[in-house]
Amino acid sequence: MQPTNQILLFKEIEEARDTLGDLGISTPTAYNTNLSTEFSASVYLKREDLQVVRSYKLRGAYNKIKGLEEAQSTRGIVCASAGNHAQGVAYSCHLLDISAKIYMPLGTTVQKVKQVQRFGKNNVEIILGGATYDDACELAKQEATASNRMFIHPFDDHKIIAGQGTVGLEIIESLHVPIDYVFVPIGGGGLASGIVTAFAALSPQTRIIGVEPAGAASMKLSVERGINTTLESIDRFVDGAAVKRVGELTFPICQEGLHGIVAVPEGKVCSTLLRLYNEEAMVVEPAGALSIAALDHYKEEIRGKVAVCIVTGGNNDVTRMEEIRERSLAYEGLKHYFRIRLEQRPGSLKSFITEVLGEDDDLTYFQFSEKDKREHGHAVVGIGLKSKEDLQGIISRLDARNYKYSHLSGQEDLFVVG
Repeated sequence: MQPTNQILLFKEIEEARDTLGDLGISTPTAYNTNLSTEFSASVYLKREDLQVVRSYKLRGAYNKIKGLEEAQSTRGIVCASAGNHAQGVAYSCHLLDISAKIYMPLGTTVQKVKQVQRFGKNNVEIILGGATYDDACELAKQEATASNRMFIHPFDDHKIIAGQGTVGLEIIESLHVPIDYVFVPIGGGGLASGIVTAFAALSPQTRIIGVEPAGAASMKLSVERGINTTLESIDRFVDGAAVKRVGELTFPICQEGLHGIVAVPEGKVCSTLLRLYNEEAMVVEPAGALSIAALDHYKEEIRGKVAVCIVTGGNNDVTRMEEIRERSLAYEGLKHYFRIRLEQRPGSLKSFITEVLGEDDDLTYFQFSEKDKREHGHAVVGIGLKSKEDLQGIISRLDARNYKYSHLSGQEDLFVVG
């Protein structure tokens, strides 16, 4: 039997569907042949990357803002976002003619800032501040208090959760077969909470698996500890799902309703993103690739089953592609960096290349760093491999020729420019 609060939230999801009806924002739940073949399962993709604002965030934002009282609408609203919530708020405010101040972290991509302005037009003012979403959120809350505007939280609000929960209704209504698994990305937990609630009411046999980036797995840690826990630091790369602390409303819902949580390495997310682009012609953002990246972790469980991956967004910036490729190669074991001690003499780099690199190895990066003595210096080199097994050959040849070196695996971001 469902708890009373979960029944009430499900009713809010049904009401949200009616509120969102006029927007025509339903997205397809499409069968994917390549993934189905690879995992010997029936894999479907819920394509929220095809939303008008290219993410599911419009659902919760519009549901919340549409329900504001007239006095609140007149004063305007404030929100904080790394991008997708901001776009949903901006588009909603333009449609409803409400003014909005939108706070975004300083590191937000130019593409996302421009998209927010494009969707909000003259109804929005964008303020960049704070290193992370959490920092920007604090600034937004301060502004909301100072100007008596309503703060529109990106995930920790019943109306937001209910709006996101309509994704679950659409999945259930579009597939006329029992659904065994749903993989849902988690940032603050709003979407996951909505999915958990919808499926608990309409398809309780479905197992809901939450997916987080390994560098910002705040929900996983919180569930493991049994208390909502704030991370001291996070990897901001998967910016659409990188939060230090999940919602106070969303945590207990996910704690009770999720059947598992997977923390996926950022490099794996990058490999998945590139694969979707190359094989499916899908342009998704890192958070949008999370659910698909998690399938490897459940490949035995989903064999012969029906699995749905929610592709949450497609707001990727082309300027990030080099970093995405770099992280993917490092994760796949095809790109390695070393700090090498070289002699300060003509031909030392040539000697290194001929003595250490194999026939299929490629010198992809070289930067002289410092001298330790007149006759020696240090350089950081990047080596691309055809196969990850080739790394042992590199190390063996370095050792055989008595090079002094350190393998910088996992520290590439300390020295790679751009």
